[in-house]
Amino acid sequence: MTLAHPAGHWYLVQTKPNQEVRAEENLSRQGYVCFRPQRERKASGRSRAAGSESLFPGYLFIQLNDVNDNWYPIRSTRGVNRIVSFGTQPTAVSEAIIDDIRQRLAALAEPAPAHQPGAAVRVQYSQELEMDAVFLSADGNERAIILLRILQREQRVSVALDQLSAAAPVSQRLRA
Repeated sequence: MTLAHPAGHWYLVQTKPNQEVRAEENLSRQGYVCFRPQRERKASGRSRAAGSESLFPGYLFIQLNDVNDNWYPIRSTRGVNRIVSFGTQPTAVSEAIIDDIRQRLAALAEPAPAHQPGAAVRVQYSQELEMDAVFLSADGNERAIILLRILQREQRVSVALDQLSAAAPVSQRLRA
């Protein structure tokens, strides 16, 4: 059930280790509104498969109405350890923080615009070393072929897409 509580506040629930999904499912079945921020995880070698992971492992947010909701079943819900509190009072999380997390997650979910062939790009090899290049084409899902000018010669180089960013037009670089 995903009914929003008009006068509800958000609270932080600490889950048992690696049981965020279980806690969220069980709380949702009981009619509570839950929010577990997630991000996409890329496969890293043979050890981990691609999928999603909790942005805050071991925690999720729950929306509760101070008057109407019964808080007691939460503590005995499978997967839940406790409601985070200071002293004896559970601490409410600001609605602005929840909105900010949602906006940031939405921005991450939007696909980055693809570079167009012939576009000027900047390649970042490390924090200290950046070079300007020309984007030629995509090389699979995670790599690109660029044209890099080194020692008065142009070389085709394959680099990871996450190393590329759009370069400022030449006219803007000359003014700086």
